[in-house]
Amino acid sequence: MRHVPGRDQGSEPPEAVEPAEGGEGADQRALGQALVRAVAAAGASIGMLYLPDPDRRVLHLAMTLGLAREFALPWSRVVMDDSIPVADAVRDGRFVWLGGREETARRYPRLGLVLPYDFALAAAPLVPDPVPEAAEPTGAGLVLLWPGSHAPQLTDREREAVDSACGLLANHLRQAAVDGHPVRPPAHPVMLRPPPPPTPGPAEAAAAMAFVRRLPGGNCALDLNGTITFITDDAAELLGAPVSQLRGALPWQALPWMDTPVIEDHYRAAAISRLPRSFTAAPPIGRYLRFDLYPDDTGISVRITPVPADGPVPPPAQPAAVPAEPSPSRATALYQLMHLAAALTEAVHARDVVDHAADLLVPALGAQALALLVAEEQRLRIVGFRGYTAELMARYDGIPLGVHTATTHGLHTGEPLFFADAGELAAAFPAVVIGDGMAAWAFLPLIASGRPIGTLVLAYARPHKFVPGERAILTSLAGLIAQALDRARLYDATHQLAHSLQTGLLPHALPEIPHLDVAARYAPAAHGFDIGGDFYDLIRIDDTTVAVAVGDVQGHNVNAAALMGQVRTAVHASAGEHPAEVLARTNRLLTDLEPGLFTSCVYAHIDLATRTAHLATAGHPPPLLRHAGGPAKMVHLPPGLLLGIDPNASYTAVEVPFEPGTLLTLYTDGLVEVPGEDLEKGIAAVADRITATHERHPVGTLADDLMSQARGGAPRTDDIALLLLRFAPEGR
Repeated sequence: MRHVPGRDQGSEPPEAVEPAEGGEGADQRALGQALVRAVAAAGASIGMLYLPDPDRRVLHLAMTLGLAREFALPWSRVVMDDSIPVADAVRDGRFVWLGGREETARRYPRLGLVLPYDFALAAAPLVPDPVPEAAEPTGAGLVLLWPGSHAPQLTDREREAVDSACGLLANHLRQAAVDGHPVRPPAHPVMLRPPPPPTPGPAEAAAAMAFVRRLPGGNCALDLNGTITFITDDAAELLGAPVSQLRGALPWQALPWMDTPVIEDHYRAAAISRLPRSFTAAPPIGRYLRFDLYPDDTGISVRITPVPADGPVPPPAQPAAVPAEPSPSRATALYQLMHLAAALTEAVHARDVVDHAADLLVPALGAQALALLVAEEQRLRIVGFRGYTAELMARYDGIPLGVHTATTHGLHTGEPLFFADAGELAAAFPAVVIGDGMAAWAFLPLIASGRPIGTLVLAYARPHKFVPGERAILTSLAGLIAQALDRARLYDATHQLAHSLQTGLLPHALPEIPHLDVAARYAPAAHGFDIGGDFYDLIRIDDTTVAVAVGDVQGHNVNAAALMGQVRTAVHASAGEHPAEVLARTNRLLTDLEPGLFTSCVYAHIDLATRTAHLATAGHPPPLLRHAGGPAKMVHLPPGLLLGIDPNASYTAVEVPFEPGTLLTLYTDGLVEVPGEDLEKGIAAVADRITATHERHPVGTLADDLMSQARGGAPRTDDIALLLLRFAPEGR
């Protein structure tokens, strides 16, 4: 498995990056300066700028200000369909505001679970200001966070500052694209530093140090990443470690007794909320200490004072040994587990599981590559990877389970394997040729419901010693991934079955009719894998006569699909008769079957020779008709009862002219229905879009445009069936 440089590989990103001179580097530097000004103008404490992939389906965190690297990395890649504020803002082109912790937990449970702290948040798409005519959206987004002390609502000044910042940043991106060097997301988020405070002179610095030393207790300072940047001798003495051991270290790594999720969570809460925080803790030998945290946009000042003698005294304990190799703190491990668990609850497909695992684990664990393999038909199949090439993965795809390798070992034993360097791997599997360019590996069995279903491979570019705590963390993470992957694969299999059944019930091809241009489209609902009951059909009667039908069976399940097939069969059996008779016969058949489901349907009989069309409806949305040279308008048909309710129901047909150049649009309500909006408003919007389209525009292109418009707006909860028919003008 050869290492390939790219976005998901490499060492830990630096805390701040100074882009190169000229071209894209200058544009990145300008964006960074604009982000710093935006955060200051809005009075925010944290700013995050997201840029899109070329395909616009993924957002990458390009740069951030005021946020620790550990907090930023898990959010460095956001899929546009994720339930994350910036994804919603960019995808829907709207402003997202979260006024506090409760609102965050209610609207975005994943975000509220992973960051259960007090803060306010705004996310907005970057739109040029003013908006140029026919300008393409930038696909980028801005996220700003305010301290937990912020009011539940933005002030007018703050909102204006956010809007102005979005316009300025969008203009930078647009101008860079016009100049021929569009800004791309960097390999790692650029961690911007806030403007430094004024540097004191020697006398002032000496006076400040004397002031600090005279204060009772101890004092230290942390940067936003939690690293101790300054500590007094008194503070070091209270903590029970020399200054040399503490300065430049994380407290919970330098002091094993502080390696508790509770202590590190206090730091996280202060760093995110920018609110003071206090807690008590005790060294293994000694009395309790009080820690007062005072955060700002540059770091955290910590005051350490002994708890009064009459306070509680902890039982004596032996100091824990400092591990020989660094390993993730328990709080960090808990953070990673929570973040992954929260993300996996939203994973629907196996591809989602791979993306979430790679997005969170690769940067958080310092790995450079990841591969997920599952057992299928006595072979290991690769379901996803990150950091490897497709060519290399193809060589490893399909390994027989009977071959004893590091990737198959866990499937037979259920035990993980860890190799700190290539020598250890070669010693364990001498017959295996190592060809991925990596230097350390973890092979973790994916165990779901007590059975191994596959293997997770994590690879590191440099030798890496896996200490016991890290091994336990990786094993737990693999267990979470296994459960999610098992559910996702079952979903995918069911979804494929549903898709096959759905497509099998719809026409594979529409008949070609002289002088009639036809286009049909179908799209399942935006959520869920259930089979829909929407259908369309075009039936050739003779060279100049056709019958068309579009309908919608109630429900989204196998019963709905089966009934849809019966409705299509009934319509076919009566096609050619008067539309009112076709619907009446179909209705009688459905009521005899007693399916327990109702069906709406619109049926049209088109005669190109007489240039007329007869239409009838059974509770279906009205068709849209556009005559040559005119606008698209609704065809108001006499209302008819839904099919399958009353066997004696009757229907009335309407005759309309169907001259050359006429366009008829039949559809199901999924095309026009938006939750919370009036149905007629949605129909009118589609009619306006048809009217604005040139009359000679190909019907296939128009169908794609209408579908794209429907799927690109507010989330749709219903299937869409669409059928367009245009009487080709004379001379074509």
